[in-house]
Amino acid sequence: MFDRLFIWLQYILPQHGLSKLAGAVARSERPWLRDRLIGKFIQSYKVNMAEAERPEGQYRNFNDFFTRALKPDARPLADATTSVLCPADGAVSQIGSIEDGRIFQAKGQSYSAVELLGGDAELAQRFEGGNFATIYLSPSDYHRVHMAAAGTLESTTYVPGDLFSVNTVTAENVPRLFARNERLSSVFATPRGAMASVMVGAMIVASIETVWGGLVTPHQKRVATQTFGSGVSQPQIFEAGDEMGRFLLGSTVILLFEPGAMAWDDALVSGSVVRMGQALGTWL
Repeated sequence: MFDRLFIWLQYILPQHGLSKLAGAVARSERPWLRDRLIGKFIQSYKVNMAEAERPEGQYRNFNDFFTRALKPDARPLADATTSVLCPADGAVSQIGSIEDGRIFQAKGQSYSAVELLGGDAELAQRFEGGNFATIYLSPSDYHRVHMAAAGTLESTTYVPGDLFSVNTVTAENVPRLFARNERLSSVFATPRGAMASVMVGAMIVASIETVWGGLVTPHQKRVATQTFGSGVSQPQIFEAGDEMGRFLLGSTVILLFEPGAMAWDDALVSGSVVRMGQALGTWL
């Protein structure tokens, strides 16, 4: 009963309006509001502030706290020459292979790689038969997103869409959830072919930021693609483990790899808790 009500509310609530309101509150620098929000959040979600670079009380606003940096040794990196690194703290929603152009979402639900990548069929074809991993970031998690492998940014595509929540209930009940929510797809050239890192927005996710472009203007109406390098713009080159972006309130990251590039760790299943920098799989 509760699940049905929750899904019904997802369809009728003003998703973008609520997200804009949440964003305004999260940006507020009024001490009485900021400090109350941060304190209640730490208490409610049992946030481990011992690993944060700055203690409670040293944040400009809630967004500054939510996207907090960690101490340098808080997330050791696996050997990136042999391993694919986890891009973020969270839990594995789904992990597996891309079959017949489709990506598994949850029981009875899937979506196409073409949809996820903003309608680029040629790009989606590069990942046919390859591998995907969907990582869900809960509110209590560290919310910066990092590079799963070394690579050079080729393009980004902003795709407008809905802002459904992205938890287990919605994944099982909202068709094509990750291909209908607002998102930013970033494609990188790596020594083992293309890698896509797709940051998916969700209910009350105020915005997405990247380290190369800053705030991604949310809630627009048209797909927008930007290419990098080749004289068009400065090349953006990253090492494995480098920060690439962050969520202002949490959501989901989806990784795509070309066929024959890598294999996932057999121990990882839906629900596996993961941390940024750990090995998700091995290079082939």
